[in-house]
Amino acid sequence: MTDHSRRKFIRNLGGTAAMLGAGSLAAIGKQHVQILQPNKPPAATDKIRLGCIGMGIMGFGDVETAIKVPGVEFVAAADLYDGHLAKVKELYGNQIFTTRDYRELLNRKDIDAVIIATPDLWHDTIAIDAMEKGKAVYCEKPMVQQVEEGHKVIATQQRTKAIFQVGSQRVSSIMLAEAKKRYQAGEIGQLNIVEARMDRHDALGAWQYSIPPDASPKTIDFDTFLKDTAKVAFDPVRFFRWRNYRAYGTGIPGDLFVHLISGLHFITGSMGPERIYASGNLVQWKDGRDVPDMVVAIFDYPETKEHSAFQMTLRVNFADGGGGGEFTRLIGTEGVMELGWEDFKIKKHKLSAAPGYGGWDTYNTFTKATQEEYVKQYNAKYSPEQRKPAQVSESAFASPNGYDARYDHFVNFFEAMRNGKSIVEDASFGLRAAGPALLTNESYFRKKAIDWDPVKMKIV
Repeated sequence: MTDHSRRKFIRNLGGTAAMLGAGSLAAIGKQHVQILQPNKPPAATDKIRLGCIGMGIMGFGDVETAIKVPGVEFVAAADLYDGHLAKVKELYGNQIFTTRDYRELLNRKDIDAVIIATPDLWHDTIAIDAMEKGKAVYCEKPMVQQVEEGHKVIATQQRTKAIFQVGSQRVSSIMLAEAKKRYQAGEIGQLNIVEARMDRHDALGAWQYSIPPDASPKTIDFDTFLKDTAKVAFDPVRFFRWRNYRAYGTGIPGDLFVHLISGLHFITGSMGPERIYASGNLVQWKDGRDVPDMVVAIFDYPETKEHSAFQMTLRVNFADGGGGGEFTRLIGTEGVMELGWEDFKIKKHKLSAAPGYGGWDTYNTFTKATQEEYVKQYNAKYSPEQRKPAQVSESAFASPNGYDARYDHFVNFFEAMRNGKSIVEDASFGLRAAGPALLTNESYFRKKAIDWDPVKMKIV
């Protein structure tokens, strides 16, 4: 079965959820596992011609996914490394227009939408230029490198009315939509703590990406890559491993925390925290980078009409000798929701209305007569229904095998272009997710807590 046929088969399974154990949740055992089904893809009513600016790991991945959406054609690419442009033609044909200068791509009248998958320092500039040229924009996360840049992107989107989507694809996931529904239905009670981790222990996971043998000043426009940062001599390590440097990237928070924040905001409807404090260290990957490889951050979320006050703790550790792993746990007064990448489980522990007695309790210190009198009063105060023990249950939910949230994220983007469907992750959502991540860096380097206004999206 071809990839296209397999995807079509998956997407036509129907709207009724199947009840079975599957995938990464098989180990849960005799639990109730619901396999969630995606919607059918849109009809290809209009051809959309797509360009991509930044043909690195995310650029190639985004293009591969985007052109699977019916009616989307890849026509142009821009990148500062000649080898990436050669790879574009190798994969997609010599008819693809390629250039080092992204402005040449934006000037083409035949391009309707662009993907921006450059290093973080270029996101705002290219996004603004693209919207000014009338292009729809799919901008990889984090939306911007600096908070003030985000407000300029938002202002440009509002003025030009351009379609603008941030590329944290999980917010379009059918799994996350189901998690949101369950959360809003009160399945875990009142949210009080969120804890998440995304740990790794391998060189590529720590951004030590491969450097091509032909990397040189002739094959790379290094001066343009530097943009307005300090001028340094040609360095292919900085170019290909840009995430390791504050000047070009946003470190662990911008690469990874922003995914976790985006998912949380989608589920809870939150606009963000009001206080951020971070600590960390450079433990293992002392390769010249000037960002930490281990970060822990605490976010204080205020009470709003959407949610109670809660605290979130995020951790990423690139020096995890246990081999790494990840989870996000939303802990409430009646249950815990634990998110995987495309599955989640809920464990509920709803307390009895009666407190109980015995066990590790002063009841055992009473005389026999006092115990008997206590039990008599207890039974009179609490009904048999109230005296039932804590109610415990577990359930699990998963997307079908082969499901791709990034595909649905692009479907949302292109549907917005074709028929005005609302964008799931617009520029304001993007800054509310990026802002706390960026201020995690600010807190780490300044060694102090940062106050944030999540409504106005400004440092207090």
